[in-house]
Amino acid sequence: MAEYVEKEGKTIESAIEEALIELNIEEKDAEIQILDEGSKGLFGIIGGRNALVRVRKKVDYEKIVRGFLEPIFDAMAINEELEINEDGDSINVRVSADDIGIIIGRRGETLDALQYLLGLVVNKYSDSFVRVTFDVGNYREKREETLEKLAKRLAYKVARNRKSITLEPMNPYERRIIHATLQNYKNVETYSVGDDPNRKVVIRYKREQRQE
Repeated sequence: MAEYVEKEGKTIESAIEEALIELNIEEKDAEIQILDEGSKGLFGIIGGRNALVRVRKKVDYEKIVRGFLEPIFDAMAINEELEINEDGDSINVRVSADDIGIIIGRRGETLDALQYLLGLVVNKYSDSFVRVTFDVGNYREKREETLEKLAKRLAYKVARNRKSITLEPMNPYERRIIHATLQNYKNVETYSVGDDPNRKVVIRYKREQRQE
C-alpha cells in the first residue's frame, strides 16, 4: 500500500505543505486528495473548520517492474530491453530479447507465470487493482491470431462433420479467445471441461432451431 498522511491546515495549501514536508517529497511526486475544503465560519472566526487533505507518494511503477524483472533476466543470462507503459489502471510491459523462447516457455506457461507474479508485486504497492500485461516478442498478439484461425477452422470442420472436437489444454486467457471467436458462429457452441491446468475447450455441433 502507498504511504500517505492526512493533515489539517487553515488553508488547503498549508495542509498540503505540511504533508509534503512530513513525507519529504515534492508536490510533483505526490497524489493529493482534498478531504475537506474547510470553512472560515461566521465573520471568519466563529465556527471555522480547517481544511483536511490526504497526500501520498506516487508509486513509481516502472522502478517496481524493473526491480522485479531485471534480476530474473540477469539470472537467466538474458540481455533484454523493457518497454513499460502506464495507462490509467493498466500497466503494459513489453520485452525485447534475443532468446525469447526461454521467457515464453511451453505454451506460454513461463510468460503467464511471470505476468502473474509481476501483477502481485505491482498491486502490493497500489490501493486499487492494477491490471498488468506482460508480453515478449508480440507473442500474445501472434498467439491470439493463431487461436482465432484455429477456432474458425475447427468450427467449420465440426459444422460439416457434426462431430465434436476437443482442443488441447489451454490457460483461461486462451480459452476465452476460443469462446469469444465462436460465440456467434453458426451451428457450433463451445464449453470447457476438466480442471486447470488441463482444462480444455470443446467445440460441439449445434442444430439450428426451427422458427415457429
